[in-house]
Amino acid sequence: MNLKQALYIKTIAEEGGITAAAKRLYISQPSLSQMLHQIEEEIGLPLFDRSTFPIRPTYAGECFLKAACHMLSIQDHLEQELQEIRQEDRGRIRLGISIQRSVHLLPKILPKFIQRYPHVSLLLQEAGSADLEQRVLEGQVDLALASTEATCPGLHYRLLQQETVGILAGADSPLAMSLTAGTPISLEEALSTPFVSLKQGHNVRVIQEKLFQALGQKPQILLETDSLEAARQLTLSCGCCMLCTNSYVDRGELFYPLKHYKNGRHFYACYGKARVLPGYMEFFLELIEQKLNAGE
Repeated sequence: MNLKQALYIKTIAEEGGITAAAKRLYISQPSLSQMLHQIEEEIGLPLFDRSTFPIRPTYAGECFLKAACHMLSIQDHLEQELQEIRQEDRGRIRLGISIQRSVHLLPKILPKFIQRYPHVSLLLQEAGSADLEQRVLEGQVDLALASTEATCPGLHYRLLQQETVGILAGADSPLAMSLTAGTPISLEEALSTPFVSLKQGHNVRVIQEKLFQALGQKPQILLETDSLEAARQLTLSCGCCMLCTNSYVDRGELFYPLKHYKNGRHFYACYGKARVLPGYMEFFLELIEQKLNAGE
């Protein structure tokens, strides 16, 4: 049974006759009769009892009609979903994001996003920036939020936030006691304070090692961790320092931008060069930009 046959049988049952059904379907009565006869020959059973008026479905016809209605209902539902997709009320975002950014951003923006687009699903892939860019190129991710240098020719980069590299300091640290937060400093001014450091493999750790190598010094490392949030909390509670970007510093915390260091990596939304973002993705990015511009 195809959709046309399903519609024709359903209409015959509803109209109680072939002539009335043909009129409603805007086809000739002989054509509809021929179609019905062909189906009955194929299944080897009559679908309608023609001895009554209006004609009624046989038991086989009732089974056929039940399946026909189910098919047409699926078709209607599919068409409704496709129309919602055309109108950008329904869809899916396969989002690539780091764990740290996920923790900081998603709880702040998802309530508004879900309220506006309840039928758009969000599938997360959490990974590092370089990995996320590759996943966009391979079609595994629709949209990646990454701190990167925006150099891949196959991707479009939309700047979400410029990042400044500096020193986060605990309130009890020697640095915090001697300088007002926001004061640009040189790395030497933080050498007297122990550092909490991210482990090898993190972008901030790479920057940290380059800076200290250029200085010809080694920091006093209190401990190392893979968790940026753990490093941040330990820095604040233990009176230590930590090299990071301003994007991970909450309002009221003590952050000192590094003098003479020009950061080439910033926070971007990355997606395929030829891709046109649907309205719900644009709204998702607008919410992120609002939160970042508000310093939240």
